[in-house]
Amino acid sequence: MAVSAKLVKELREKTGAGMMDCKKALTETDGNIDDAIKLLKEKGQATLDKKADRIAAEGIIGSYIHNDKIGVIVEINTETDFSANTDTVKEFAKNIAMHIAALNPLYISEEDADEKDVAEQKEILIKQAMNEANPNMPEDKKEMIAHKKVEGRLKKYFKDVCLMDQQYIKNPDLTIEQYLRDTANNVGENIKIRRFARFEVGEGLEKKEEDFAKEVQSQMNA
Repeated sequence: MAVSAKLVKELREKTGAGMMDCKKALTETDGNIDDAIKLLKEKGQATLDKKADRIAAEGIIGSYIHNDKIGVIVEINTETDFSANTDTVKEFAKNIAMHIAALNPLYISEEDADEKDVAEQKEILIKQAMNEANPNMPEDKKEMIAHKKVEGRLKKYFKDVCLMDQQYIKNPDLTIEQYLRDTANNVGENIKIRRFARFEVGEGLEKKEEDFAKEVQSQMNA
């Protein structure tokens, strides 16, 4: 079937894919936008890993403020300015900012974790594991078992504090890393979460206990 320029433009705006790719996808799906998006996703998945090392120096700053109490800014990088300005990437940036407001990750990924913080956490976990051991067990054996336990517990710690490992709050079936890959697949480009900052009123000060993060979570799932 003949595909109108208007339809091609609409698909391009939704996905950020190239004009010829959009036209071909619409032709193959008889002009069905949803099916064309799905087709572009399937084709893009095969090449997405090849694009992972391509430079993503464009992008946007996403932000979210919850009741003037929690504020988040996040930098999302893309390969082109065109994709950065698509609704898909803008929505992704806002959703990531809201997720950070709710779950308060410390790092983007395990590789970004501060070595000193990780060493301190590891030491705490080792002591906890040794305290759980049979008191009659020799100290060297306690320590050996503790180190084995810590490997698994450290992975759980990273899952809790690393953004990419966290379950996406709006869809717990996905991790943030999977949500990122799906979004990159949609736009057909390499996308990265480069950095973020989260601020909470009174953070670090003695104050009345208020769970603003839980409020954000409730709002996102409403």
